Amino acid sequence: MTGSAQVLVAVVGRHLAGESRNAELTERGATLAGAARTAPRYRLYRLATADGAGLPGLVRVADTDPDGHPIEVELWRLPVAAVGELLTGVPAPLSLGWVRLHDGRDVLGFLCEAYAAVSGAEDISAAGGWRAYRRAAAQRS
Repeated sequence: MTGSAQVLVAVVGRHLAGESRNAELTERGATLAGAARTAPRYRLYRLATADGAGLPGLVRVADTDPDGHPIEVELWRLPVAAVGELLTGVPAPLSLGWVRLHDGRDVLGFLCEAYAAVSGAEDISAAGGWRAYRRAAAQRS
């Protein structure tokens, strides 16, 4: 593998372009590859945070679960050599794992351990994505 090898990483929340943790990607040489949607096998939760802003958590559901949703993500090209450094900064209950996209591709992406979703997290799947959820929440307030 050469030093220029890259991997696609799906991001769903604070790592999106313009969000608070996006610099963790760009400082490691990541470039935006475009927008996508997950396959309809996921649920998105708003996890409580100390700052009140919340943190999105993407959880895969069983393939036979009728409550799965397609969720908006951004795809970023990240140098393979930077993946480990990125991973060390991912706080539990988040992790990196394989995310199935709407077009059938599997890409590395941010996921959330299921236990966090059943611990009082708000299910925001119907919004279709973190930005859409935040827009809707701002209109309600």
